[in-house]
Amino acid sequence: MKYVLAITTCPEDKANDLAMRLVESQACACVNIIRGVVSVYRWKGSIEVDPECLLLIKTTSEMKDFLFNVIKDNHPYEVPEFITLDITGGSTSYLEWISSCVG
Repeated sequence: MKYVLAITTCPEDKANDLAMRLVESQACACVNIIRGVVSVYRWKGSIEVDPECLLLIKTTSEMKDFLFNVIKDNHPYEVPEFITLDITGGSTSYLEWISSCVG
């Protein structure tokens, strides 16, 4: 089995609801919410600065597309951030736990 760490950002007032939706849908095993992130980005020709939360999401490679669809369907942004990084190692018992929670 292969695993990924997915990353997205969202407004602070939406982070808990989005994380709950992701776990409840079994798209992922766990979401860590990191508060206090400030994002500086270009959007529609302007430079924006916004407070956000960073969500670190653990799931399997097989669930990556489903995870993206749950994020897209429940995210307030027109173009939500969605980046995945392959997990190349880790605690066997933790990785097995991820597998037992998704799907």
